[in-house]
Amino acid sequence: MEMDYLVGVLGGMGPAATVDFMQKLIDLTDAGSDQQHIPLLVSSIPDIPDRGAYLLNGGESPEPALLCCLQMLEQAGAACIVIPCNTAHYWFPQLKAATQAEMLNLIEAVAEAAREAGFYRVGLLATGATLATGLYQTVLERFGIDCVAPEGALQEAVMDGIHALKAGDTASARRSFDAPYRFLQEQKVEAIILGCTEIPIILAGEVREMPAFFLDSNKILAQVVVRWYEKKTGKTLLRPPPVGSSVSSA
Repeated sequence: MEMDYLVGVLGGMGPAATVDFMQKLIDLTDAGSDQQHIPLLVSSIPDIPDRGAYLLNGGESPEPALLCCLQMLEQAGAACIVIPCNTAHYWFPQLKAATQAEMLNLIEAVAEAAREAGFYRVGLLATGATLATGLYQTVLERFGIDCVAPEGALQEAVMDGIHALKAGDTASARRSFDAPYRFLQEQKVEAIILGCTEIPIILAGEVREMPAFFLDSNKILAQVVVRWYEKKTGKTLLRPPPVGSSVSSA
């Protein structure tokens, strides 16, 4: 077994988003047997305090719980650790400094995918905390990419949709995204970043219809993991994208 190349997944934020990331990693791996898939260690512990509640309202900090899960993955043998949660990347520098394992940055990977695609103006659907902390805006600005995001009632609708998905109400979640999605389309953006890992689940139908119009943070993170594993093992595993889909070289 290639235990030297175990990938740790610091997930549970939320559980459905973690499963969506894992499914996309499986789908992107051109494997012919169980043994050819990428070995994972998955921490899906939903007890981690709410990231947005802390960043926006002074709630309990999730940093101690994130560090605990990180250390658990490292002690279990993870050589590389990823976090399928955009808002949690606010703590990425602290987490990276606390581990000897490699860490792959989701925000940087998505922004790099936008740059590689040649986009100059993108929409951003994300949590209020991700927007307020400028996680995407800072990197996109560095790349010379203009970023448009919903505000006010439209952003409240985004959060309503995310909370509905976390509660298992996919239909309500999708309805909540009608107005924010339409707003970004009207802004003539070249693509929309799905900057919360619940949102690719909510807008799954739209992504299937127009894959090149979306930068799916879960899918891009999965692509980065496959490429990391290929580099470490010398294997070729990334499944070629279907015609017409978005391609990331992140």
